[in-house]
Amino acid sequence: MMSQWQEKVLAVIVTGLSGAGKSSALKALEDLNFEAIDNVPLSMLEAIITDSHLQFSTPGFGRPVAVGVDIRTRDFGVDIFLNHLDQITNSFDIHAHILFVDCDDDVLLRRYEETRHRHPMAMDRPVADGIQRERKLVSPLRQRADLVIDTTAIGPGELKTILQAQFAEDAKNELTVFVTSFSYRKGLPREADLVFDTRFLRNPHYESKLRELSGRDETVGVYLKADDAYEPFFGNLTQMLKPLMPRFKAEGKSYLTIAIGCTGGRHRSVFVAEQLAKWFDKAGLQAQLNHRDLE
Repeated sequence: MMSQWQEKVLAVIVTGLSGAGKSSALKALEDLNFEAIDNVPLSMLEAIITDSHLQFSTPGFGRPVAVGVDIRTRDFGVDIFLNHLDQITNSFDIHAHILFVDCDDDVLLRRYEETRHRHPMAMDRPVADGIQRERKLVSPLRQRADLVIDTTAIGPGELKTILQAQFAEDAKNELTVFVTSFSYRKGLPREADLVFDTRFLRNPHYESKLRELSGRDETVGVYLKADDAYEPFFGNLTQMLKPLMPRFKAEGKSYLTIAIGCTGGRHRSVFVAEQLAKWFDKAGLQAQLNHRDLE
C-alpha cells in the first residue's frame, strides 16, 4: 500500500540550502525504493521524470524517482527550474512534489566550519555571505515547496523517519509523533507543532542529590510525581491530545512534533517527554523520542 503522497506523485524534487541535508534526504529516499539522482542538468529533468512515469505505468516495473536540484546544478536558475516543472505538470499530468530542506544560518555556518568545506556561493567571501546569497536565491523554491523540513535540530535518523512517514511503500498513512524535550534557554524547537511548558513543576535542579541526574533517572521521576501539580497536568495533557490525533490524521498530516520545555532541558521536560512517549506507545501510536538539550 502506498502513502497518500505516492498515490498522487511518482517524483520528488529535493532542493534547499547547501549543508542542510539534501544528500541525506536523497539517501533516505533511495532506501525507500526511490531511484535517487543528484545534480542533473535541468534540461534533463523532463526526460528523467517522464521516463520514470512511463516505466511505473507498467505493473511490476519502474520506481518513483527522487531528483536533487540545487545551485550546483548545471544551468540552474529558479525561474528556469520552475518553468521546467510547470511544463512537466501541464504537458504530462505528473505532479512532481518539491521537498525543501532548510536549516538555521548559524547551524549551517557551524557545519561548514567543522567540515572546512567551501560554500559553493562564497567564492572568496566568508561562508556567512555565501549562505545569505543562497538563501535569497532559493527562497522562491521554499515558498513553492510541498514539504519543508527544517534540520536545525534533527539528525539524519529523524530526517529519514519523517521521509519514511511520507513516502514509504508500505506506509499505512499513520500519524507519526515526535516528542522532544528542550531548554527554554536555547529557544523553542522550530519544527514543533505543539509546545508545552513544564516550568510550573518543582525543579529537581535545586535538590543537590538530583541536580546531576536527569529526567531519565527513576529518583527524579519519583520526585516530580510527588508534585501535586504533576498528575492533573499529565492527565489533562493526554486527555486533550487523544481526540486531536485522529483529527490531525484526517487532515492529511503524517507527522506531528510535540515539544516539552523547561528551564534547562534536563529534568522536568525530559521526564514528561519520556512519559508522554510511553503513553503514545500504549495508545497504539508510533512515537519517536528525542532530548534536544539533555547533553
